[in-house]
Amino acid sequence: MKKIFLITIISICISNIYSQNLYRAVPDGRVDSVQAGIDLPMAYTGKDVIIGFTDWGFDYTHPVFYDTLMTDYRILRAWDQYRTSGPAPDGFNYGTEIIGQAQLLAAQCDTSNVYGYHYHGTHAASIAGGAGAGTKYRGVAPDANFLFASFLISEQAVIDAFHWMYNVAQQEQKRLVINMSWGLYYMDNLEGTGRIAQTMRELSEQGVVFVTSAGNNGDVNFHLGHSFTGANDTLRSQFLFSSDYPNMYGQSLSMTNSPNAPFAVALHWMDNSFNTLTISPFYETSAGDHYIDTFLCAGNDTIFYNIEITAQDPECNRPEVRLRVKKPDNSNWKMGITVVANTGDFHAWNLIELTTDVGNWGEAFAAPKQGWTAGDKHYGLGAPANVDCAISVAAHASRYQSNNNWYGGNICNFSSYGPTIDQRAKPEISAPGYSVGSAISSYTNNTVSRINPIIFQGKYYYFSLLSGTSMSSPFVAGVVALILQANPYLTPDQIKEILMETARQDNFTELGGSERFGAGKVNAYQAVNKALELVGIQDFKTNTNRYSIFPNPTNDIIYISAQNDRTPTTVEIFNFNGQMLFQTNLHIGVNKLNMSDYPAGCYLLKISNIHYSSVNKIIKAQ
Repeated sequence: MKKIFLITIISICISNIYSQNLYRAVPDGRVDSVQAGIDLPMAYTGKDVIIGFTDWGFDYTHPVFYDTLMTDYRILRAWDQYRTSGPAPDGFNYGTEIIGQAQLLAAQCDTSNVYGYHYHGTHAASIAGGAGAGTKYRGVAPDANFLFASFLISEQAVIDAFHWMYNVAQQEQKRLVINMSWGLYYMDNLEGTGRIAQTMRELSEQGVVFVTSAGNNGDVNFHLGHSFTGANDTLRSQFLFSSDYPNMYGQSLSMTNSPNAPFAVALHWMDNSFNTLTISPFYETSAGDHYIDTFLCAGNDTIFYNIEITAQDPECNRPEVRLRVKKPDNSNWKMGITVVANTGDFHAWNLIELTTDVGNWGEAFAAPKQGWTAGDKHYGLGAPANVDCAISVAAHASRYQSNNNWYGGNICNFSSYGPTIDQRAKPEISAPGYSVGSAISSYTNNTVSRINPIIFQGKYYYFSLLSGTSMSSPFVAGVVALILQANPYLTPDQIKEILMETARQDNFTELGGSERFGAGKVNAYQAVNKALELVGIQDFKTNTNRYSIFPNPTNDIIYISAQNDRTPTTVEIFNFNGQMLFQTNLHIGVNKLNMSDYPAGCYLLKISNIHYSSVNKIIKAQ
């Protein structure tokens, strides 16, 4: 079966006799201990945290989006950018914003989009925060709230979705995690520094945590790399076409070279014996930005293609080319590229192209002739997984025991390899992503396997086993929600560091290495414990005013007014290196702290008890 990134079974992992479900993924990620509150101040389930999803195929009526008692509805809003009825969200002029339970249930699901009426977004959201609807498919953070954005295939639509989610989270006064179980190699730029990346960084500085799938091309030689060393250096490679697929167009080749290193590319048309029938002109990036829609002819046959050239990306100074070639009607025809450059580290990726302008699963580069170059599996992360502030998630098979035998634990063969093309270590971490059982949309018109039907309010709802980093990413997004419930004042950088520092190592991670597993397998229990130990900043405060602190800034004295909380409560002062300078107990009423002996500067003041924790930035003036 052909692997697919966002459609049907997302990828297939070579395995033993697995039948993993979400209920096996949860203990594999040590989530069950967090949900049970074992040796923790309380059980953590993602309460008061919002998880946003940019995806397609949302079923607003599915019972997994209620709480575990099936009474409280947890989807806050949806923005269907394909639905034309309106109204659009405030500040935007397209799509339809659907607000609140009544409107969402009436709308039922997002409208048809590039994947028809799909199911993928429902499956991902249910992994991160589904309450299970009385089944064993309970998600990671079953008390979290949701935002759903069915987004158009454009950079601006993605950026708008991010800003919309941030605006809603600000109104709700809750921390926000955004999950992106998708990826495209022609969107943003190939170094991960384009417009989408800039927006992600800006919102990350405001406290938004971004989690994304690392990609599903770890089992195909879809990457082509070459280091050019002089004027006579030439790279040639054949690119394979996919077998037929609904809405199939052909192949999309994304190419780039080192910053300020132009290159030229030509398209080869070959017969079944790899003899060249004809070759296109060389298209040079040094000629400036341009787009050409054209064709090649040989005999009575025609090959259609288009090429989009960016001479120098404004954010990374790399030349970039996207070459889209329509699949030949005659399967005997073969296609290849010739690339010439004086210098630079060249990269290309061969991806399937649909008529809907999407496609993120790879086909191989091959070397049918002597002197030609075959592809490899490395540098497999596209946008947004290549963005530095994103937590990019690989996929492994859950480890479990059955009949005294252990199964799983290995990296899924489809999980993409790092690093990025500028040699940053990616992915950051791995999570369960093989045959994960989770909810699917009851409105889908796509073919998908269905298991364990349940009846809710007189209607059948289904679950399905799917595989891919599209499944492992929302698992980690759910873990981030647990962390933020435990300590809502952590920065996104702190959260990424926590996940990586607490990741589990075993013989599988040692064998797979960091290019596959990142820092290791996600460990929610250790991550939450670590989060409880750390100091964050009050800029990411969420929703409580149990204590007032004044004046701030101060010259000498800080007053803390404690209201009717009789739980033993401590106050601690830290410097920005994390060193604790002072600790005392609070009492009900006004508490006085003398900071006259402290030098001028910024400090962190932490108030905590077994039910509550807050961290405030304090400025000591001269």
